Amino acid sequence: MTETTMAVGSKSEQAYQAVKARIVEGTYTPGYRLVLGSIAKDLGFSVVPVREAIRRLEAEGLVTFERNVGATVAGIDPTEYLYTMQTLSIVEGAATAMSAPLIGPAAVARARAVNEEMRECLDHFDPVRFTQLNQDFHSVLFEHCPNPHILDLVHRGWNRLASLRSSTFRFVPGRARDSVEEHENLLKLIESGADAEQIEKAARLHRSATLDAYLAQTNH
Repeated sequence: MTETTMAVGSKSEQAYQAVKARIVEGTYTPGYRLVLGSIAKDLGFSVVPVREAIRRLEAEGLVTFERNVGATVAGIDPTEYLYTMQTLSIVEGAATAMSAPLIGPAAVARARAVNEEMRECLDHFDPVRFTQLNQDFHSVLFEHCPNPHILDLVHRGWNRLASLRSSTFRFVPGRARDSVEEHENLLKLIESGADAEQIEKAARLHRSATLDAYLAQTNH
């Protein structure tokens, strides 16, 4: 690989990360037209690495390309979101229940600390930050799952949500406060040694409640 190619590749990666961050954070909203020249000027790059970055984002489903329109930020597919959340509620519920006996006091304390950060976010709500903390919280609860196949399905579900840019709390911010309380309830169930069925049901209802709130808000 030549030095020039490496430099272009490096700038392409930087452009990719920069544009993706703006999409995920909501700076570039669904339908936003991605003008290569403008983005390149903003980043201080030539158009070439920006074009490569846009192609990668298109392959990931974050960007769509239409003739006579160009590249635009893809919208959230409500049907895909529905299927992803339904599946995740099942597999994550199972993973959390299987993890519960293996979650020690230190892990519970870690999850509770994350949940307190989420609680602090409620006053000056940042849906992107809240969503990241939400994933951190749940990771503590399911990461001890002894079944690698179930754990793989959970990770795939979270990755699919990321590709959908589904910071659900952007659409249903009122759901965030209930979510924090439900997190605390889950931790208390785990601390008390509740049976697997009870923990799995609580985890599933927690996930499906967020889905229900989103569907009600968007009239799907």
